[in-house]
Amino acid sequence: MRHWVRTCLLALMVFGTGATAVADSPEMLRTRWAKDVTAENVLPEYPRPQLRRANWTNLNGEWDYAILPDTARRPETFDGKILVPFAIESQLSGVEKFVGYGEQLWYRRNFERPAMKSGERLLLHFGAVDWQCDVWVNGKKVGRHQGGYDPFKFDITDMVAEGDNELLISVWDPTDAGPQPRGKQLRRPHGIWYTSVTGIWQTVWMEVVPESYLSQLKITPNAAEGTIEVTPLGPTPDDVTLVVKTDGRDIAEVTTKIGKSVVIKIPEPRLWSPSDPFLYDLVATTAGGDRVESYFGLRDIAVMQDDAGINRLALNGKPLFQYGVLDQGWWPDGLYTAPTDEALRYDLETAKRLGFNMVRKHVKVEPARWYYWCDKLGLLVWQDMPSGDQYIGGSEPDITRTEASADNFERELQCMVSSLYNHPSIVMWVPYNEGWGQWDTVRICLLLYEWDSTRLVDNASGWTDRGMGDVHDIHRYPGPAIPEREELRALVLGEFGGLALETPGHLWRTEQNWGYVPVLDEKDMLERYRKLVTEVRYLMGKGLAAAVYTQIADVEIEVTGILTYDREVCKLPDSVRTLHELLYSNAKPDLVDLVPTSEQQPQTWRYTFQQPMEGWQQPDFDDTNWRMGEGGFGGDAVPNTMPRTMWTTDDIWIRRTVDVAGKPMSRPMLRVYHDEDATIYLNGKEVARLVAYTTEYTHVPLADDVIEMLQKGPVTIAVHCRQTLGSQFIDVGIVDFAPDEPAPKSP
Repeated sequence: MRHWVRTCLLALMVFGTGATAVADSPEMLRTRWAKDVTAENVLPEYPRPQLRRANWTNLNGEWDYAILPDTARRPETFDGKILVPFAIESQLSGVEKFVGYGEQLWYRRNFERPAMKSGERLLLHFGAVDWQCDVWVNGKKVGRHQGGYDPFKFDITDMVAEGDNELLISVWDPTDAGPQPRGKQLRRPHGIWYTSVTGIWQTVWMEVVPESYLSQLKITPNAAEGTIEVTPLGPTPDDVTLVVKTDGRDIAEVTTKIGKSVVIKIPEPRLWSPSDPFLYDLVATTAGGDRVESYFGLRDIAVMQDDAGINRLALNGKPLFQYGVLDQGWWPDGLYTAPTDEALRYDLETAKRLGFNMVRKHVKVEPARWYYWCDKLGLLVWQDMPSGDQYIGGSEPDITRTEASADNFERELQCMVSSLYNHPSIVMWVPYNEGWGQWDTVRICLLLYEWDSTRLVDNASGWTDRGMGDVHDIHRYPGPAIPEREELRALVLGEFGGLALETPGHLWRTEQNWGYVPVLDEKDMLERYRKLVTEVRYLMGKGLAAAVYTQIADVEIEVTGILTYDREVCKLPDSVRTLHELLYSNAKPDLVDLVPTSEQQPQTWRYTFQQPMEGWQQPDFDDTNWRMGEGGFGGDAVPNTMPRTMWTTDDIWIRRTVDVAGKPMSRPMLRVYHDEDATIYLNGKEVARLVAYTTEYTHVPLADDVIEMLQKGPVTIAVHCRQTLGSQFIDVGIVDFAPDEPAPKSP
């Protein structure tokens, strides 16, 4: 069949295509937390858990806003009120307007200077502003920041006065008209591309600090040694005392200086893991009077071989299968910004409750509190760099960026690594997704290792592997699948699944929704999901080290979530936790090979393209004149396959003899990929007649008398596959349920 046509249609055929701007939506979908958001109650939590101070002022709330041409100076009048920190396109902003490429968004508010002692400084902080931000205080230019995902600050001490002060901000965001990182934002959202986000989208706040203050604590754990290395950073030199605490008790104390690293030995170290996400408290105090509270977790991450010589992802020196969900971090009411901290935590709590141990944060960087909850709850994180300068890539060479685009990408990538460095939950950096803006891959990976030698690097999640990094990552819908075995890297599945269920009353749109694999209802979704996880367990035995299911929640018209977009309905029951826990146990995989297919290691067959003589399927047939070749057999451009012997004629006949009589059996099944019609024989007996084509390997139960045949001695597998149109492929093996696992009934 013409797989390229089928692949293109797969993401479009479920519920239709297309989307309109959020402002045109006939219905406004909201989460339960939206009602808790008021001008006086907007994300009141301290926004930076890794460096907490007591004396701070939250500037979230109502600000004035105006949209003007990008050539205009500061507004003389403003258009109305906007609720910060929600992007202007969002419902919770109170505005719901789009800002064009040639326009600027202006913000204004007044604030009172906090009480300050002589010599103290006043810092103005922004969690994130998308994308270019200029700041004035009392008419004086403070500075400019470029980058939509990283926190930044300005020292405004010399620009404020007692009493009332004016804060003025202008923002320019080209979205997909520019090369800057912007993830899945589009000015015209559709399919897997979502509503644009402009302006302030994380908390704005002020804090008073002494003249000598701490701007950062860089904390590097060493679980094997039971130590941490701490580097206090700040604008001026000063002595720093570091105290490690647990349960309110001091357990270690050292003194160092700003800019000088020190190693702290942790007595009786307790390691951080998803099953025991233990966090130590860390208090840093400068001689000049600054005091900050932080925390850390002791953990190591690496690639190591298991007892079978297979490369695995190892946490704290032990192999651990990582099974996660794709998390895009979008909300129907706040877009990039969760309505409340409880909402921000909810998706992670759901993933944890269902038994996932990992989250892949997809082409977005979250507020610091999201990573705090991952640290606290015990969820591993694969952190994507938001993509930009896209969408070129695939199997072609890396794109060519302009010098400005290249410099900006590298700068924003380094800011991401620096700002998230201390979070123990993050175990993998992912600079590129599916070739989107992929550029200078090897050098970028080397930079990541230079900036952070404590974590793994996934050079590209899906499509465009360059042979670099710690893992080979593929995507497969619905999947699952596994890359070919490698000597040094672990094999991971960065995306699979995509089961799509519309849930009336909980949709962003009532029509034109889409997904990868349509399901009828929650019962159908559960059954299909069970089969996917069973297949993941089978691939674990082949060397799969991690898998990421798409996805935790619906996003706009994409209905592939476990949760609905409003987070009101969980489409999978809590019982799937039992399935997931088997992935982390030492239990045998559900499926084991009796006769391997050629998915990973080539299997040798006799084959011919010419009509053979009568009796060709019998075990005593003389096939010495047939050619010998490695499976699978097929042409190019067949999804989810590895053709090793070219087959381009209408028909192929293949044979091989195997002996599985000495192996324990429960309920053997054929494992087959066929395109198109295939007839399969064992010792001359027809055991399967398969029509049309598949896009994945599928399982065909065998009758009891055939199982008896397998148990008695050598059997000859003989296959005829016929092709009529487009691409073609055939590969056959036999698998069995592990003896301690229940087998499905034969149809």
